[in-house]
Amino acid sequence: MALGLFRVCLVVVTAIINHPLLFPRENATVPENEEEIIRKMQAHQEKLQLEQLRLEEEVARMAAEKEALERVAEEGQQQNESRTAWDLWSTLCMILFLVIEVWRQDHQDAPSPECPGGDEDELPSLEGAPLRGLSLANKGTLDHFYERCIRGATADAARTREFVEGFVDDLLEALRSLCNRDTDMEVEDFIGVDSMYENWQVDRPLLCDLFVPFMPPEPYHFHAELCCSRRSVPLGRQGYGQIKVVRANEDSLGCICDKTKLGEDMLCLLHGKNRLERPGGEVETLLCARDSPYLDTLQVMKWFQTALTRAWHRIAHKYEFDLAFGQLDTPGSLKIRFRSGKFMPFNLIPVIQCDDSDLYFVSHLPREPSGEAPASSTDWLLSFAVYERHFLRMTSKALPEGACHLSCLQIASFLLSKQSRLTGPSGLSNYHLKTALLHLLVSRRPADWEAGQLDARLHELLCFLEKSLLEKKLHHFFIGNRKAPNAVGLPEAVRRAEPLNLFRPFVLQRSLYRKTVDSFYEMLKNAPVLISEYSLHIPSDHTGLPPKAVVL
Repeated sequence: MALGLFRVCLVVVTAIINHPLLFPRENATVPENEEEIIRKMQAHQEKLQLEQLRLEEEVARMAAEKEALERVAEEGQQQNESRTAWDLWSTLCMILFLVIEVWRQDHQDAPSPECPGGDEDELPSLEGAPLRGLSLANKGTLDHFYERCIRGATADAARTREFVEGFVDDLLEALRSLCNRDTDMEVEDFIGVDSMYENWQVDRPLLCDLFVPFMPPEPYHFHAELCCSRRSVPLGRQGYGQIKVVRANEDSLGCICDKTKLGEDMLCLLHGKNRLERPGGEVETLLCARDSPYLDTLQVMKWFQTALTRAWHRIAHKYEFDLAFGQLDTPGSLKIRFRSGKFMPFNLIPVIQCDDSDLYFVSHLPREPSGEAPASSTDWLLSFAVYERHFLRMTSKALPEGACHLSCLQIASFLLSKQSRLTGPSGLSNYHLKTALLHLLVSRRPADWEAGQLDARLHELLCFLEKSLLEKKLHHFFIGNRKAPNAVGLPEAVRRAEPLNLFRPFVLQRSLYRKTVDSFYEMLKNAPVLISEYSLHIPSDHTGLPPKAVVL
């Protein structure tokens, strides 16, 4: 009983102790809150991971930017170092180029007995031999050829010159009688130039080239402007100039009204600058380009041909032959036609003297040496024909008696003429042959031009031409040539100018260059046969009047 009572009491006490109202349990809700806490912790952990990823990306980006900046700085430093090295290398190259150019200018005219050719990718190999190993006739055949063919062909040169000069004197006198001294051009006496007056003409028919200088009436005068004297001039215009028509009393400080003499800082209110440069008048209207104070070559050509026609009509009754223009595009290209059918050509070329020198401006030459057309009709070609004639005369006095320099030029001109008839004209002309000879005359001793050295000097002349062709470079003998003798009396502006390359057209026209080189070697190949044949038989020249001739 007591045990049962004890058990009941124990149950009651246990129930009371475990009753929630008497002793509430704080951890009774842990199972419910734990899941929410876990979810929050997971969400927080995810935020922390995202933040960690963002921070890692930011750190990586900053590291990349830092690396890029370091790379740019390193490259900039390398570029500065390389630029400094390149500037130094460029300076050294420029100095080396100037040294080479100075050396080349000093040695460009030296004779080359071996005639080495330049490297030309479009030409066949020379195999180390000058003139491609081609040989001319031997000394005996060459001397016989010259005595029988060349010397005999030039025997009539003196009579031809005498006849043409007499007729031209009469023609120009008739022209002057038709001119008005107050308004027309003043025509001066003619000047004989080129091969007929330098004693090396060989081609038939014999052709006289005569310069006819003319001057404007008062109060005008011509003011020459040389392109080669300018600091910067295009390569194609080095051999040209312009001629300005101005009044004799016109200067930079005065005015065309001639009523005041103005100072440098004063301006005439009645006449503008254009009126000062171009006063206007019959001379400008007749010979100048439109709206320009410069002489126009086409206008001068028209005036000269008209004047010659009028002069011939005045004296035609005195002669038993006709006079005709040979080439319509060449002023003064004339032909005398005899009743027998023969004719005699000659060239009257209107020219303008450059200041007080022997340099002349020509509209263009019948055999223009430059090979390039002028850029404008106001560009006049510079002619050194009078200087060339003086130089040859002066040089001949210093050479041994019977020197072979003109004989070399005659034979080379003969071969070129025959080759041109076979294959047509090329870019090589007699003017180039003469220029090559002038260079050799300066570089060779007088004793080297004895008559017995004809074959050696002819071979050297052809070698010089070959070398010049392969290099596409043949400098004008006077323009920019500081080795030209001072006794010639060249204008200082011409001597100090940049050298003029007569073979510049070959650089610009490859087809012309190829044709010229082929024609040159073909001429050398045919030379022995031509010399042999003409030594045995001299064919007679039966020349007739070309069909296109305009009768005056």
